[in-house]
Amino acid sequence: MAQQNNTRKPYPSDLTDAEWQKIEPLIPKPRTNRGRKRKHSFQEILNAIFYLLRSGFAWRMLPHDLPSWKTVYHYFRLWRKDGTWERINTALRTELREAEVREPEPSAAILDSQSVKTSAVKGVRGYDAGKNIKGRKRHILVDILSLLLIVVVHTADIQDRDGAKLVLQKAKKLFSKLSLVWADGGYAGKLIDWVKDTCGWILEIIKRAPGVKGFQVLPRRWVVERTFGWLSQYRRLSRDYEVLTETSETIIYAAMVHVMVRRLGRCTQKASP
Repeated sequence: MAQQNNTRKPYPSDLTDAEWQKIEPLIPKPRTNRGRKRKHSFQEILNAIFYLLRSGFAWRMLPHDLPSWKTVYHYFRLWRKDGTWERINTALRTELREAEVREPEPSAAILDSQSVKTSAVKGVRGYDAGKNIKGRKRHILVDILSLLLIVVVHTADIQDRDGAKLVLQKAKKLFSKLSLVWADGGYAGKLIDWVKDTCGWILEIIKRAPGVKGFQVLPRRWVVERTFGWLSQYRRLSRDYEVLTETSETIIYAAMVHVMVRRLGRCTQKASP
């Protein structure tokens, strides 16, 4: 079995032993013992991935005291393709919901999008005239605790109402108990009937109070804004650096895994005598 690297100084993004224990059972085990023995533990692989997400470095610029970037990227890509990141996200979210004395599966959710610029790498992109941004949109659906349910990344020129359909069609297959979705005024109109007819849910539009100018905290909307706030702490997400939108989605799932396992680690410490 590969060993954890105890010779280097820890980075702030490293998993603690308690946090690693939450994730370890969710990492796929090798199908066979054949082949070359792994040099690095999966905990150290995850430490390297979370370091990259928080720091914003390119894969090739990972520090030399972490596993080689080729090894780290190999596992990141492997876990993207086999759905591991989404499964970890689901498992940790369920545990956090139960810790807050809520049902494992949500019955209500909040929908929103965020337009971000893309880098010079290849890949699809579009122009969001409303935000004056050339790049992509991150469309997310979160539960009442601001925990990620679904993310879909698409070109920025797709209107919010059309992008919402991509998210909600995916959510319909995964969340059988969902019945209510909150969204802002950008999703008003024909989408309300589409959600009712296609998903059987209520789409409730959160409107600003008439006559109020400037910043205003809107009911429920702050929940999804908190999610975007958490994600903003990960410099790799300051813009979209990925060639594939599937990779962009995985980066967001991985960042949320880090957010949630940190919260669970704090809960464990508080519960300890």
